[in-house]
Amino acid sequence: MAFVVCRVPVAPLRAEPAHKSEMISQLLLAEAGQVLEETKDFVKLQCIHDGYEGWCQRSQLVFTDEWTVGTQSNTYTTGWLNTLSINEVMANVPMGTPVIDTANAQRIAAVLRINYQLVNTWDASTAVPDPKLIHQRATQFLSTPYLWGGRSVFGVDCSGFTQMVFRFFNIPLLRDAYLQATQGEAIGFLQEARCGDLAFFDNAEGRITHVGILLNAHEIIHSSGHVRIDKIDNAGILNTDTGARTHQLRIIKRYF
Repeated sequence: MAFVVCRVPVAPLRAEPAHKSEMISQLLLAEAGQVLEETKDFVKLQCIHDGYEGWCQRSQLVFTDEWTVGTQSNTYTTGWLNTLSINEVMANVPMGTPVIDTANAQRIAAVLRINYQLVNTWDASTAVPDPKLIHQRATQFLSTPYLWGGRSVFGVDCSGFTQMVFRFFNIPLLRDAYLQATQGEAIGFLQEARCGDLAFFDNAEGRITHVGILLNAHEIIHSSGHVRIDKIDNAGILNTDTGARTHQLRIIKRYF
């Protein structure tokens, strides 16, 4: 069985094996995937961290015959921007980039060596998702531009934002909003919501198309144009700047 590991700070994951194909997600440095299919320039992979599938440019990956999921450290870069070295070349990586564990690092050391010596890290395995820490981590994304398929502070979509914030508390979310809505426990009323619950929103056809993190029963932080804090009521989101209704509330879920 073959695996690939991202060798650049952020790599696009595309719907088809072509540069002009839409970006559906991203890999961050040291994130791995199982190889499903290959072409001359692209590799189709299934991400280890969330099971998502897509095509990544071959030159942005390194190959390995072994990859152990159980040894992952659940440690991530904690600064908005972090300086490290990749094969002795300095690079900047975004918040939430995984710190590769010793066992897997040794497996790919001949082709990919990452030095985290200058990086401040966060141990998600011991982090408690209390309101203060959730608010602190989520608001670091404020003003990050919306980017379809994005998963970092360089550009993020709505479900990429929630997935990355929850990563810091060792709560694995699936990739898309409609998939995340299948996880967690449903909350009956907005008035019962607490910081860290996720609110999901649907379109006219009833399909869930948007998600955000509730800060309390009347405020939500979400990626819409950019990561922002807006008002929410039982009907949905109200844009703080314009007062316009932008999203229709469908369901609220709790994950911890």
